[in-house]
Amino acid sequence: MREGRITRKTKETSIDVRINLDGTGVYDISTGIGFLDHMLEQLSRHSLMDLYVRAEGDLHIDFHHT
Repeated sequence: MREGRITRKTKETSIDVRINLDGTGVYDISTGIGFLDHMLEQLSRHSLMDLYVRAEGDLHIDFHHT
């Protein structure tokens, strides 16, 4: 299977992403940014990639912190 995972932590953000390129379109996405969540969900669904995304950041400052 073609799979990958990456995590990143900084003072402002915490991100965990897992992807399975040979999946079935299953997704579990939470970034705190509704439109980004929606676009990633559609990418996963229509490309049949499994995608897990968790991102937390200083959204009260700006979206670029997530």
